[in-house]
Amino acid sequence: MPFTSPIQDIRFILDHVVPFDRVAASERFAEATPDTVTAILTEAGRLADEVLAPLNRAGDLHPARLENGIVRTSPGFEGGFRAIAEGGWIGLTANPEYGGMGLPVALGTAVNDMMSGACLSLQLNPLLTQGQIEALDAHGSDALKELYLPKLISGEWSGTMNLTEPQAGSDVGALRSKAEPNGDGTYRISGQKIYITWGDADFMNNICHLVLARLPDGAPGTKGISLFMVPKFLPDADGNPGERNSLRVVSLEHKLGIHGSPTAVMEYDGATGWLVGEEHGGMAAMFTMMNNARLTVGVQGVGMAEAAFQHALAYARDRKQGKAPGTGAIVEHADVRRMLSAMKADIFAARSIALACATAIDMGHATGDDDWTARAAFLTPIAKAFGTDVGVAVASEGVQVHGGMGFIEETGAGQYLRDVRITPIYEGTNGIQAMDLVARKMMDGGDAAYRLLDEIEKTAEAARGTLPELAEAAWGAAETLRETTEWLVGQDLNDRFAGAVPYLRAFARVLGGHYHLAAAMAEGGNGPRTALARFYLKRLLPEHAGLLAQVREGADGLYDLSPDDLAA
Repeated sequence: MPFTSPIQDIRFILDHVVPFDRVAASERFAEATPDTVTAILTEAGRLADEVLAPLNRAGDLHPARLENGIVRTSPGFEGGFRAIAEGGWIGLTANPEYGGMGLPVALGTAVNDMMSGACLSLQLNPLLTQGQIEALDAHGSDALKELYLPKLISGEWSGTMNLTEPQAGSDVGALRSKAEPNGDGTYRISGQKIYITWGDADFMNNICHLVLARLPDGAPGTKGISLFMVPKFLPDADGNPGERNSLRVVSLEHKLGIHGSPTAVMEYDGATGWLVGEEHGGMAAMFTMMNNARLTVGVQGVGMAEAAFQHALAYARDRKQGKAPGTGAIVEHADVRRMLSAMKADIFAARSIALACATAIDMGHATGDDDWTARAAFLTPIAKAFGTDVGVAVASEGVQVHGGMGFIEETGAGQYLRDVRITPIYEGTNGIQAMDLVARKMMDGGDAAYRLLDEIEKTAEAARGTLPELAEAAWGAAETLRETTEWLVGQDLNDRFAGAVPYLRAFARVLGGHYHLAAAMAEGGNGPRTALARFYLKRLLPEHAGLLAQVREGADGLYDLSPDDLAA
């Protein structure tokens, strides 16, 4: 399906909305010059538009399949993956010591945004590998890093993460997979894992599985879990794939969407593995990979929203129906224009939040400043949850714009909705992201939140001279959010959890208003970005008030209906 990478929008956000200029000015990322950024975005956009986007429909209509123990991938996916690997895109942000480019996470996030919009099913493959690269670089032994990282970065081998088991979903500590020492520095890994994205592929030389399992002396729960590298083929003395390991794909899941991405049930039967990180320290190591994936999943939602919006807009500009002014197409109808404007405004807000999060990660790396690291941690659950919620909402609205034709598979509108629907679920459901925000991310008493709110109000004050009405809306929303945050940090955990989802949504709404206002100011207060900001701040931002009212209810009344009452 046709797709045009939003290079102009991404570049505008990097140049005018988030502090990417400070990233590029740092010694660590001195190579991220304007010319380099332009070249990266342009080439990634060309790859997404010309190579990956044409594969999207084929992946949906011709899913990956398990055939005599071999995972057969969708038509064209091997060529698409090779184009990604040979272009160096997998290692864009990886450590140069092992063959990576060492460029900012913000650029990697922008590239993943474009590739997700082009073909989410295929983009999932390098996404998992990138997360594994980061986890190994942070926690792997020198021997593991020297053997695996160059091959993962080059795309010669790919990586997965294996957490979930039939009885252990979000409750990872309930896992039953076992790891027993072999006495030679290796371990025998046994157990079954489910929902393993790109668990195998017929075009990969080796698949490297990071597997959570429990050692014999491991304590119950998450504190007793360790992490292991378990490759499909055991590397020989020269580091090449050798003997087949004792693991197999039991089956592939039949899913609502992302049909081109093989989601495997994996069985490990005494497979040979190597410890990654410390014994019983598996969750800390795996969370490095998961945090990488959470931001990237957020921009998967943004990329899919972009693709669904483009598809809906093209249809609305072409479809003639009813009496409409101007062109006579349905894009001229007030309700259709409302839907399209809301879609575009929310995409800009979600993309800005994701790039702000990525920029904070980069600034933390470049400066070692704890405030930047805290900001990145605070923004990660918001970027993941809001980005994917926007992806689902925009894709659903895209079907609505098509009317009855949106319900017909041949138009392709439904595929965006089916594909993006997984994103609020995997890498930690959005409810879990919200609980993380109001619990772990507020162990500082709300300091990270307050610093963000200070910045929002400072921008609003600066805008009062040119955009007084919009500035007042942004400032007032920030103050209401501040008051609710002050109330929230004084509550017990269950009251926080009861209002966690509306709180995260409200924070995202206010951040979106902030970034839209910054865009309008950069434009001079007159133009299409200002018009979009006005739409967002006047029509979408007011949602924050109702959300914060829900937050302040806490858990009161939440359990008044028993399970039997709910079933009645």
